[in-house]
Amino acid sequence: MKQYKHIFFDLDHTIWDFDKNAEEALHELYVIHQLGEIGLQSAELFIETYTRNNHRLWAQYHIGEITKDELREARFKSTFTDLGLHPDLMPLDFEDAYVKLCPTKTNLFPHAHETLQYLQSKYTLHLISNGFKDSTRIKIAGTDLAKYFQNIIISEDVGVNKPDKAIFQHALDLAGASKEESVMIGDSIEADVRGALGFGIDAIYFNPFNAEKPQDVPVQIAHLKELTLLL
Repeated sequence: MKQYKHIFFDLDHTIWDFDKNAEEALHELYVIHQLGEIGLQSAELFIETYTRNNHRLWAQYHIGEITKDELREARFKSTFTDLGLHPDLMPLDFEDAYVKLCPTKTNLFPHAHETLQYLQSKYTLHLISNGFKDSTRIKIAGTDLAKYFQNIIISEDVGVNKPDKAIFQHALDLAGASKEESVMIGDSIEADVRGALGFGIDAIYFNPFNAEKPQDVPVQIAHLKELTLLL
């Protein structure tokens, strides 16, 4: 690997275990909102369907096909519809309850803190997140992650999402970094990896679930701790 000076991390699905935290929150909300009583007999199927819809909608959000409001309106509505729930029975405040609860969950991917501590001793670390700003700040505060990062860049504050080159340029400008001395680490092929490569900085694909690696992705890891050997 090159001799980097600056490492840019994604947050959701890379450091903060989005799916695990969402699963915890949805199990709680399934009980609170008595979804079993209105026709959703399986919490597991509900979570599985939501996860599929949420991933699809976030992929659309990353590339600007839908807005934040459209994402939030669609993910549970689509899930309830897919599971055959009558529109009159859909809990109207479910999205708001989820948005309040989920970011307070604190599951990180294994070895997150020790890996970041190690990297911080050698590099300057920064965070670039497409997550929504209020939720992202709650996640970072609740998991004590802010201490590792010189800059925390949230797409809502910048006005553009990864993979737009403008957010990477903004991050480099804040860091006082050059493209040659920088690397991006994230789970999204489009937003993190191809976004960074298209901008002209190196990228490492975080692939904890062993998805097939596209040929244009040069480097991948399955565990955060691998970074202590690579970098």
